[in-house]
Amino acid sequence: MEVPYTDTNRPDTGLYNAKVGIWLFLASEVMLFGALFSAYILLRVGAMEGHWPTGLLDVGPGFVNTLVLILSSVTVVMAWASLKLNNFKKFKLYQGITVVCALLFVVIKSFEYNSKFTHHDVILNDGMRVDGHLVEETDEFIVLSHPVSYPAEKGIGYRPTAIKEAEAHAHEAGDDHHHAEDRKISKEEIDKRTTWGPWANTYLAIYFTLTGLHALHVIAGALVIAYFWGPGSKMWKTHPEQFANRIEVSGLFWHFVDLVWIFLFPILYLL
Repeated sequence: MEVPYTDTNRPDTGLYNAKVGIWLFLASEVMLFGALFSAYILLRVGAMEGHWPTGLLDVGPGFVNTLVLILSSVTVVMAWASLKLNNFKKFKLYQGITVVCALLFVVIKSFEYNSKFTHHDVILNDGMRVDGHLVEETDEFIVLSHPVSYPAEKGIGYRPTAIKEAEAHAHEAGDDHHHAEDRKISKEEIDKRTTWGPWANTYLAIYFTLTGLHALHVIAGALVIAYFWGPGSKMWKTHPEQFANRIEVSGLFWHFVDLVWIFLFPILYLL
């Protein structure tokens, strides 16, 4: 028995079945991410002044990923429009570019995650806090590049101030191109040590939760889009209208994924 309204609109909603389904699914996704965004905003607003971590993320990769997703939103629309114009070759081109953009996003995000897991946060026995990227470790010592040092009692929220103070001291000394030298720390000096993973503080826990959940959506969307670009595209020969509808539905999901990142980027990276 043929399932009705797979390529024609329902009389009650004016939408075909798959489109009704994706809008219901996206409504649940809005509630999920809305709850997570709200939790972050409440924690951010309620934090004591100077105690909320800032400046822990590199804006560059986040900005590049924003451009990549915006480009993919354009190409996924062009892929669907190409089908409507019966131009299958252009569909394959634009759909392929969308897949490449998704892969590029995941690769950039993986490098960003790696930089966090290799960034060590050390509290010394004398009460000072030092953080930097781990470049060498032995049984006796560790070496951190680009170290930032400040009193641990002031909290990680003091980190941007410590960086400005170091730059100001360097400027007063006539060193306008100040670059902190690698710091060698004996393990006997270390009281506590961790990395900038989700266990480090509330901010990074939220960062990894939100961006990790978003990355899973990107991967899921990329797999679906790649399937329709590859083996799934055979449907175009037998059921062209139904195939175009599926491309439209997958495109709606992809637009949602892009829109979530548009909110994530300024909230986490800029504010």
